[in-house]
Amino acid sequence: MSGAPLTLFNSLTRAIEDFRPIDPAMVRLYSCGPTVYNFAHLGNLRAYVFTDTLRRTLNWKGWATTHVINITDVGHLTSDADAGEDKMEAAAQAQSRSIWDIAAFYTQAFKADLAALNILSPSLWSVATDHVQDMIAFARVLEEKGSTYQLEGGLYFDTSTVPDYGRLAGHRGDEVVGRIADVEGKRHPADFAIWRSSAPGADRQMEWSSPWGRGAPGWHLECSVMSLKYLGAQFDIHTGGIDHREIHHCNEIAQNQAFNGTARTGANLWMHNNFLVDRGGKMSKSKGGFATLAGLIERGVHPLAYRLLCLSAHYRSELEFSTEALSAALIRLKRLVMNVGQLKAKAGPLAWLAPLDEMKATRGASLAYQRAMIEAPLGEQARALVAAFDAALSADLMTPQALPLLEDALTAKSLDSEERLRVVASFDLVLGLDLLSTERRSLALRPAEAPLLDAEVEMLLDERQTARAAKDYARSDILRDQLIAAGVEVMDGDPLRWEWRPLL
Repeated sequence: MSGAPLTLFNSLTRAIEDFRPIDPAMVRLYSCGPTVYNFAHLGNLRAYVFTDTLRRTLNWKGWATTHVINITDVGHLTSDADAGEDKMEAAAQAQSRSIWDIAAFYTQAFKADLAALNILSPSLWSVATDHVQDMIAFARVLEEKGSTYQLEGGLYFDTSTVPDYGRLAGHRGDEVVGRIADVEGKRHPADFAIWRSSAPGADRQMEWSSPWGRGAPGWHLECSVMSLKYLGAQFDIHTGGIDHREIHHCNEIAQNQAFNGTARTGANLWMHNNFLVDRGGKMSKSKGGFATLAGLIERGVHPLAYRLLCLSAHYRSELEFSTEALSAALIRLKRLVMNVGQLKAKAGPLAWLAPLDEMKATRGASLAYQRAMIEAPLGEQARALVAAFDAALSADLMTPQALPLLEDALTAKSLDSEERLRVVASFDLVLGLDLLSTERRSLALRPAEAPLLDAEVEMLLDERQTARAAKDYARSDILRDQLIAAGVEVMDGDPLRWEWRPLL
């Protein structure tokens, strides 16, 4: 590792801690993945921008990572608090489709969203239904150790059998415990289902035989089973949204302690990103009409503008989602890309860019190696910028302080064009904005509802240029107004000439 010591906020201790990996050669990281019953909303995706920034920072600072993300295709109920019906079964019934088709479709949609946001693929995608027998074996161990009891509805975990249950959530008031399903026969209000037996006559598409009857695993079980299977009894970091902190991750920790011993919580650090909020409150699928990444793209907003919006706020702060904030992020991204383009034009051919592009395309080299290759020729002033950027990232991923340093690097007159580009290239290994490859024109996405085709816009612009040359300014103004009404921003004197205005 090089640079400033990395410090991260641990939700379990509510404190900033020095990061010390269990194995210096490989950081082990687990992230709660999506329940694939619908498209991910933008609030969901903020969690993966945060985790990607964490992983890129670790890699940039010299640590290799093994990163697991699960896919929940069974067991997650319509309430996160252990109540309601299975989200997957409910979606299949509502859409009159096979639950397996539902899972496959929305899994691919989720992966497409991550690719559009330039989020690195995990080392392993771990699918819940591939691990049901592992879950049954895990639950049997919990039963043998006296941590469970059986009711008519299935096997339940007794939260009194582990010390300090709920520590991750801090003070769990009545409003939190009150959200947990009240099931007749439960020993304690916070006890939760490990295995759910199918009701007599129930028509479930997903169910398996178990010692507790036919049924399906509880949602909390899968993450304990898959994280411990692939990352070990105690690994480095577990990430997720702050909504998981109160119940889901508390239950994971309880299961881990019961299985491996009370000192083993599963992860040394539990890290949570805060909510994306609109003016009506937390963004949620349950509200209906939730905002998706595909919806932004249809309106002409480039997905990396949303990534930049996420980076503009600290991951532990609430981030307000508004058309004004998104528009500002898109403008900021365009300026960054324009500045990079101008520097590339001044610097001329850059032999070091080609191998970087190849590495990115093939995932053929670590970020630490790419960083070393990029930074090797840098002088003292450029290295001072890199050190300041490293310090910001090392202070619990303080990206709002890192972004202005990127802008400083682009305008640093004391550095020549190539040095500036090298500094930007190094920073972008972490920020993931693809600044050296993105073309300005690609940021001007055509809104799905745009009334004109690109060729029609070009034709009107040519006609307007002819009118201006003939000093027919009245006709020129009419054509300009016509273009503006169609959502086209006319840019006189700019080589691009025009671009679409997002339909926000």
